[in-house]
Amino acid sequence: MELYREAIERFQRLFERAQNTALAEPAAMTLATADRHGRPSARTVLLKQVSEAGLVFYTNTHSRKGRQLSENPRAALCLFWQPLLEQVLIEGSVQLVAAQEADGYWATRERASQLGAWASQQSELLESRAWLENRVRELEARYADQPVPRPPYWTGYRLVPDLIEFWHSRPGRLHERYRYWFEAGAWRCGQIQP
Repeated sequence: MELYREAIERFQRLFERAQNTALAEPAAMTLATADRHGRPSARTVLLKQVSEAGLVFYTNTHSRKGRQLSENPRAALCLFWQPLLEQVLIEGSVQLVAAQEADGYWATRERASQLGAWASQQSELLESRAWLENRVRELEARYADQPVPRPPYWTGYRLVPDLIEFWHSRPGRLHERYRYWFEAGAWRCGQIQP
């Protein structure tokens, strides 16, 4: 576990550095998933928490990514911080966060984002923008004088790493790559060729 802790701490230091750059969204990461047939897809999500327990993002469980994670609970994350010339690739298994944890994060979201989570049937075809905006107005009226509850289909996912790879750009494409991986019951670490 010492090597795993080292990898997570290294990631946390890099993430902190990225947050101090001019990047508009340093928490943006590419999430790659695949369905039960191995058909892949990727999209950008936001990193909301990182700890030794894993990396957390939130989404609609009925979305394409939610359905894929239900069918195949393995995924990869990739964060590229261009100003730092650093990239981190993380692979692992994915599990739902506890309802209490999802509720806690939900309570921190802007009200407009909460209403949007109810209004959007994420990943489904949209009849029209006007339909979506009307749906938001209906929800604004419905929850006018009360907190917006968390939809039962909106929650967090925690990726529990079994591979973490750090990449740092170097001249001549002789990049530095360090890989941490879990194998045969233990964490291992090594530098790999560019």
